[in-house]
Amino acid sequence: MSWLEDRALAVITGAAVGDALGGAIEGWTPEQIEERHGGRVTGVVGPWYENWREARPIAPYHKGDGHITDDTLMTRALVEVYARRRDHLDAYAVAEDLVPLMIGEPTWIPELETTALLLQRVFLAEKWLVARLHYGHVDPREAGVGNIVNCGATMYMAPVGLANAGDPRAAYAEAIDVAGAHQSSYGREAAGVFAAMVAAAVAPGASVDDVVAVALELAHDGTRAALEAVVEAVREIPVPQSDDDERALARTVREAVAPYDSVGPEYRQMSMDARRPSRTKSIEELPVALGLLLAHRGDFRGAVLASVNYGRDADSIAVMAGAVCAGLGGSDVVPAEWLDQIETASRMDIRATGRLMGEVAREIADRDRERTRARLAALEEMTAGELA
Repeated sequence: MSWLEDRALAVITGAAVGDALGGAIEGWTPEQIEERHGGRVTGVVGPWYENWREARPIAPYHKGDGHITDDTLMTRALVEVYARRRDHLDAYAVAEDLVPLMIGEPTWIPELETTALLLQRVFLAEKWLVARLHYGHVDPREAGVGNIVNCGATMYMAPVGLANAGDPRAAYAEAIDVAGAHQSSYGREAAGVFAAMVAAAVAPGASVDDVVAVALELAHDGTRAALEAVVEAVREIPVPQSDDDERALARTVREAVAPYDSVGPEYRQMSMDARRPSRTKSIEELPVALGLLLAHRGDFRGAVLASVNYGRDADSIAVMAGAVCAGLGGSDVVPAEWLDQIETASRMDIRATGRLMGEVAREIADRDRERTRARLAALEEMTAGELA
């Protein structure tokens, strides 16, 4: 494999591992997680509720046991859109290709243990795509306005970073366009910043500091403020060496991000102004992921397990941390024992999705190379010499 193909495989599988590990404990506090599992989670665990079918009627999903969630299902769907178009995407691609995938192509849904439409698994914030674009015929560039503002668009933006590998600004711009069909405000902003972080991570020689610098440079408003607060809080902290260190790190990160998080202290009992548009707020997941991967200096296992045990929206936090850490380290840093178990439990060849994205990303890079050459030639012609 080429460098880019390896990094694509790493990012897609790394994100899926974080998703599956975090999905089993999504929504709970660190203290509740340790009580339920007899200590910190260190790998694949079973469902929170043994009677998971009846425990939460609004979400009767088999979370745990290595099952990926909607984060990975949406990521795979976006990879399939890239594979169809073999080029950069925009909001219209979401309307014309992603939404038809969600409502027209049955697939195995691990948490439902059956073949169904992706629409029947995703959260209401993702069902919005179908309501607005398929039934409402809204301009795709504006369809995200009115949706709840959460991490729904950010969680599956890693492929956009891969399609713009090494060019964080282009990744940011493309993700902002794509996410406009889904989200607005700081939810859309986080999608752009996450894609840029992935694009920065997969560049040869990239470091954690490079990823942090890109995130702080490109982010705006409350998203930037939250990222700055978390980076400032953890930059000088030694790499955690014990469970107590990890607990202290989680508290530090939560304290730093709390002023910008509209959800509030109780994840399952959200504040009255939760998930509304704002210039001063941020989704919690992206700053937390950046803080935990920075504290662990990009170590995949450390950052992903820290994300999982942080609780709250653990699967999406671990998706983001896992994608960036894997992008920095390559496919070898994604533990095969976790990935094998998750692929088997989910009945999904996640590696194949990563390889497909690598193939497409390489084609896009070739197209970009030719477009850049043509642009340079045009610039030379426009700026060289005097008019005859």
